[in-house]
Amino acid sequence: MDWYHLTQPETLDTPALIVFPERVKENIRLAIERVGSPARLRPHVKTHKSPDCTRLQLAAGITRFKCATIAEAEMLALEAAPDVLLAYQPIGPKTARLAQLIKKYPNTTFSCLIDNPQAATAMAATFAAAGLTVPVYLDINVGMDRTGIAPGDEALQLYKLAAQTPGINPIGLHGYDGHIRDADLAERTRKCDEGFDLITRLNQTLGLPIIAGGSPTFPIHAKRAADIQCSPGTFVYWDKGYADGFPDQPFQPAALVVTRVISLRGDTRLCLDLGHKSIAPENDLPRRVSFLNGPHLNAVGQSEEHLVVEAGPNHGFRIGDIFYGIPFHVCPTIALYDRALTVEAGRITGAWKNTARDRSISL
Repeated sequence: MDWYHLTQPETLDTPALIVFPERVKENIRLAIERVGSPARLRPHVKTHKSPDCTRLQLAAGITRFKCATIAEAEMLALEAAPDVLLAYQPIGPKTARLAQLIKKYPNTTFSCLIDNPQAATAMAATFAAAGLTVPVYLDINVGMDRTGIAPGDEALQLYKLAAQTPGINPIGLHGYDGHIRDADLAERTRKCDEGFDLITRLNQTLGLPIIAGGSPTFPIHAKRAADIQCSPGTFVYWDKGYADGFPDQPFQPAALVVTRVISLRGDTRLCLDLGHKSIAPENDLPRRVSFLNGPHLNAVGQSEEHLVVEAGPNHGFRIGDIFYGIPFHVCPTIALYDRALTVEAGRITGAWKNTARDRSISL
């Protein structure tokens, strides 16, 4: 039997999200093996959003984490994660929520990003008023041009401002290069090294710890000096997009969606219960899901609760047949489900709550 098959799929209501804990553990092991020590990893939890997955990472010796929302930060604190970076520049009410979080969970060290003097000054005032001095990382623009400050005199001035402003304390540099997605490892390495060189030149003056990269450039940053922290996230579950795009990485799919045929459309098409609400729909239609037991199925239409696929003539499929799909983009797919059912030896054994899919937990 293939690794993904359920022994009693007829008992499972669909669409459903399933995860394979043993595969997750192996992916965590492989990530640690790549960097040489769990101390070099600062995994992003935006992929799994799960206390259970967090526990597996903690059990493997990982103590530093990265997240994108206050809810993800609180989920980590509830699991007693020692070190949590909110990889976001908190603006407006989010700053006050972060201050509340820091006070509520004193055993976790929280930090956040800054890339702008005005924003840094405003958040510092909020933190200082709350009696806090919050560690901050300078977010450096290494080419993605989404957030981050230019790695030159502008960044040096921001560092000096932060160092002199009550309420914040600059402790490191952060550079995310998610725009580098070349399938060719040599070309990806060249571009990654160019971006990283921008940070290292800046750091000749500052001498700060560096957090670098995401999943696509993980194998490149993993080979750097032992004091460079790597922050991939997708590796825990992996997905079809990264498996196709980066075959140099050894991770294995550990999260799938399960769907059923709910209608037959003529002689060649099937309708499945896998709509926009069940699989991340931001990619073009052919790049949303790939079926392990139906790789030839071609998606031709999707709505909120339905996915129509072309199966070809004489396909032999019947209403009720089960398909197992690998998401092309697993992170936003996880956010569509409140829980993932755990599968071991083909049997559903429990569930992992995707607690941090919500925008708030208690704050």
